[in-house]
Amino acid sequence: MKDVLRRLLAGELTEDEALGELRSLQLEELGGRARLDLGRFMRRGIPEVVLATGKTPAEAARLTIALAERQGQGLISRMAPEHRAAIGDAAGVAHMSVVDHASSARVLCQGFAPEPLHGKVGLLTAGTSDVAVAEEALMVIEACGLGTRLEADLGVAGLHRFIGPLEQVLEWGADVLVVAAGMDGVLPGLVAGLIDVPVIGLPVSTGYGRGGAGEAALGTMLQSCSTGLVVVNIDNGVGAGAAAVLIAARAASARSVSAGAAAASRQSQPRSRPAARPQG
Repeated sequence: MKDVLRRLLAGELTEDEALGELRSLQLEELGGRARLDLGRFMRRGIPEVVLATGKTPAEAARLTIALAERQGQGLISRMAPEHRAAIGDAAGVAHMSVVDHASSARVLCQGFAPEPLHGKVGLLTAGTSDVAVAEEALMVIEACGLGTRLEADLGVAGLHRFIGPLEQVLEWGADVLVVAAGMDGVLPGLVAGLIDVPVIGLPVSTGYGRGGAGEAALGTMLQSCSTGLVVVNIDNGVGAGAAAVLIAARAASARSVSAGAAAASRQSQPRSRPAARPQG
């Protein structure tokens, strides 16, 4: 997109030619069966994520590699082992690297790194079984250039375990927290009732029996008395990560504007002159 604008300003393209190229950057069709939303990151600050579920390993790999070729990185979620194997093979052929996040992954072109933002997202999990879904959220957040910090196994079965890590995440400067919990799903509401930072509840399908598969966790979060707790669907790590990105990026932008205004105000203030010495 920057290249198109540069050529337009240099007179190398007419307005209509530039508009046509910009439109082609927004959407690309692959074999009539998939349409890559290449403009999503520019519109929303969040890249497209390939959902492996329902796709053959070959299809999932082809889409993910195609995104990486065009954007520097391709994200995929909910992989089965055969999807991961196909991704690894395709990335090797394309000389790309793979960063694993449990059953999700980022495929990166050589030398690519997202433009860093100054927002920070903390991620907490009630149990170690909840980490895989939290990793899905973490993948999205890191792909957008934000800082992350993950603290695991802080469930309410031992309340003494989560106070220290929570304090550390807040001292680190988290702008928003993603709190993943299965079973009873109590942890997000508990955290939200203690702090003044936005909390996104992420129910996880780790429970079993009646109310299992995340149903009880989701119900608990939706019925929480902690005002302001926001909840996504069961196992929706991508959605939780995307929401966290929007909040943290906006907070970082506000800090930058505030710092700039403060600096401008200091520069505009007249400098005090030393008092004149009395004539003797």
